[in-house]
Amino acid sequence: MNPFLRNGLAIIVGIFIGALINFGIILISGSIIPLPQGVDTSDMESIKSAMHLYKPKHFLFPFLAHALGTFFGGTIAAKIAVGTQTKVALVVGIVFLYGGFSMVMQLPSPLWFNLLDLLLAYIPMAWLGAKLVQK
Repeated sequence: MNPFLRNGLAIIVGIFIGALINFGIILISGSIIPLPQGVDTSDMESIKSAMHLYKPKHFLFPFLAHALGTFFGGTIAAKIAVGTQTKVALVVGIVFLYGGFSMVMQLPSPLWFNLLDLLLAYIPMAWLGAKLVQK
């Protein structure tokens, strides 16, 4: 297969698998660490209005979802990619980082969480995934 097409496919598959992992972790998070009373995670307004009730423990699974989704998405993309594994994994990381920025703009999360999430959950995790494949 043409390397350009293969790397494009790697990015698409990495984003898809990473998004599934992200969604899966978010889906189970409420059963492990219950959210504040009355929060409906399928309704952005419900989350916004209850954000002041969130404690640091409520931010653990969103961080893990973002970090692990990006890590595995980047790892899979790098595994499929030809030649430019790190670059392909970082493209996946950039796509997820864009999603992270989007959520920061939509939700009034605490500054400490926004910084932690944006600085550690995306680009570093995609890079680690690529390095894991290259060893």
